[in-house]
Amino acid sequence: MTTSGPGSFRIALTGDFYDAEGNTRFPDMGLQYLDQDPHIEYFMFEEHRPEIEADQYGDANAILVLSPSVTAATLGDPSDLLAIGRYGVGYDTVDVPACTEADVLLCISKGAVDRPVAEATIGWMIALTHNMRVKDGLVRTGEWDARTNHMGCEIRERTFGAVGLGGISRETIRLLSGFGMNPPIAFDPFVSKADAAEMGVELVELEDLMGRADFVSVHCPLTDETRDLIGEDEIALMKADAYLINTARGGIVNEDALYAALEQCKIAGAALDCFEVEPVVEPHRFGKLENVILAPHSIAWTVELFRDIGKTTCHSMIDLSRGREPVGIVNREVLERPGFKQKWERFRMGG
Repeated sequence: MTTSGPGSFRIALTGDFYDAEGNTRFPDMGLQYLDQDPHIEYFMFEEHRPEIEADQYGDANAILVLSPSVTAATLGDPSDLLAIGRYGVGYDTVDVPACTEADVLLCISKGAVDRPVAEATIGWMIALTHNMRVKDGLVRTGEWDARTNHMGCEIRERTFGAVGLGGISRETIRLLSGFGMNPPIAFDPFVSKADAAEMGVELVELEDLMGRADFVSVHCPLTDETRDLIGEDEIALMKADAYLINTARGGIVNEDALYAALEQCKIAGAALDCFEVEPVVEPHRFGKLENVILAPHSIAWTVELFRDIGKTTCHSMIDLSRGREPVGIVNREVLERPGFKQKWERFRMGG
């Protein structure tokens, strides 16, 4: 932790960055960049709560958030608070309109998670098609001769379908370019066909994607518009030998519909890193199915991921403290709000 004198920019870190002994849970969170700036002061919450409460951050000018939610109640007295910095790119746990109304920027770690999530997605594609989970079990249970019942397939000459064509899916498509797959397809109403074509991607409607893709890979945020985006009707369009992969957020894919399709072998399999209710603290029903691979919303967690998230987020807060526009702003309209401008002016210290 660093401290400085009057006029310092105070950053609070939520309690889940630290263990019970006060040590950081991750080897590199980017805090060294805050240490190097003489006018930055940072401190950790005394305890972890599922929802940030106003008494936790005091006169902090920014809060770095790992997992707690940010609500209107969180922003009870935002007179000194300039920004929420989310470690990651998802922000479904943040009340964005409440932040805007309170003249508080929401910043995410734009670009920092693209490579690790892309690698995890491809890893799961290979694991699913080669029946790695089942074959591992055959050795552990001494069922060697059953291996002929679990022939796999390759991902070449198959079609990757991205639901959402943001940074993660673009990186996944780039990495897949050497696997001999068919041209990728994507559904994203916020991307033009011309821009998609420049990436070698065919932009299609969701129904078309569900019916054509051998891999339906979810890479969009959870919003009111995307909740249950993939439900019973959409899953029914999938081919019997197709797979669904969700590394985005639970709730985008309807779990009841997906479970039924997997249980009845209407699709080949699925890999899920996220669930409608998290954390999962009791055995999940999907764990009963052999054609599913599961992870506790951490399949892409790597040393490099947290290094890059930390660097991106901490530099964003440093830029903000120095009067420079940070990267990864979600609610850009805040920049033009008089209340925010007045708060920000106190920290336009140059640099």
